[in-house]
Amino acid sequence: MSNANPSPARAELSIDKTALITEGWSASARLRAADGVLQQGLPQPRDEYWKYTRPQSLTQTTTPSVSHLEEDNGELFADLDVLKLVFVDGIFDAAQSDVAEDESFDLEMLSDVKDVDIHWAGSLYGTLEAKGQTPVPRTLAQYNTAVAEQGILLHVKGEVQRPINLIYKRGTSAQSDALLHHTIKIDAGASVTVLETGPVGARANIVMEVDLGEGASLNHIRSLGRDAERLSVSHVFARLSSQSQLKSFSLTMNGALTRHETVVEINGDDAIAHVAGASVGDRGFHNDDTVFVTHDALRGESRQVFKKVLRNGATGVFQGKILVKDGAQKTDGYQISQALLLDEDSQFLAKPELEIYADDVACSHGSTSGAIDEDALFYLRARGVPHKTATNLLTLAFLAEAVEEIEDAHIAEILVTAIEGWLERRSG
Repeated sequence: MSNANPSPARAELSIDKTALITEGWSASARLRAADGVLQQGLPQPRDEYWKYTRPQSLTQTTTPSVSHLEEDNGELFADLDVLKLVFVDGIFDAAQSDVAEDESFDLEMLSDVKDVDIHWAGSLYGTLEAKGQTPVPRTLAQYNTAVAEQGILLHVKGEVQRPINLIYKRGTSAQSDALLHHTIKIDAGASVTVLETGPVGARANIVMEVDLGEGASLNHIRSLGRDAERLSVSHVFARLSSQSQLKSFSLTMNGALTRHETVVEINGDDAIAHVAGASVGDRGFHNDDTVFVTHDALRGESRQVFKKVLRNGATGVFQGKILVKDGAQKTDGYQISQALLLDEDSQFLAKPELEIYADDVACSHGSTSGAIDEDALFYLRARGVPHKTATNLLTLAFLAEAVEEIEDAHIAEILVTAIEGWLERRSG
């Protein structure tokens, strides 16, 4: 894109405001986001929350070519009874998708209604992303809000029985980009499970905004492909009302650069937010989990649990913050990030943070990295377990605390099987 409104050059990717959607229910949010990108510029390595992850590959105009794709895991949950919504090269494919006929929710595609004048999503689209810009600029998310034309608009009004599976597939192009913006509103007492699976594209930028009403619940599980050259950044912005519950889990296997950002506002009393992730990576792998949880209500509970297994020079990054505002008494905040380094060439970079302005809280954080337990490995080998099998067993045990954050045992079992398959293919 060309930049019709020049600002200090911080990255190649820019915005032409004349090409934006300037009418309809999302126009004001898009223009606000575009102004933010043009004013702030896109991220640079000197930015505080990008010092461990170089953002240039996510902002350059040339799309990378993907040559190595281990397997398409878009059908990872094929044996589950799910509602399938398929996006091919970042574009919704109705022919491959299921028809949504359920009184417990309303579902539309952003591409179908982006030009209408009035829509329920008008009060939500871009709103949580905008709040997430403080105190840390997240201009890749702003860019998404400004220009995205694909994604789901989901209004959950009751208890949705079938998980909604957003399946990302690659079409004939090996150089596809994907730009998706999902907007989800969950009414008081309603609940839904949302799955995201598949190779998103050679380069992807995904935003999901979720507003949870009083007593509402969202289970979110994400596993985005195994193509080794993938470049992707995803954002979840969530706002929790009283007694609501968010549980979000990400499984990352390979990818040249994969960054997951999760920004959670706990605005209602007795709300719960659990954010977890497991990642396994080999050579060329760079995985970054960046989480920011704000407690601004009484008796809030948050957990951040991240486990990374790294080998052959892979890099893992964790940046996690718990902010407890004045008056958010009885907050319970827990944060743990750990890495298992299977060789001396891999590295784990961590930045755990607590910022607390209330005096009656229970908050803790910890971060460690190390090699596999040689005593445990010797114990298994002494009982006839082959070295490869023993290493894989200990690796799965290490990841267990993160996987246990998944409430649905069947989904957790599917993901463990996927990890086992990766270990079998990759371990020597």
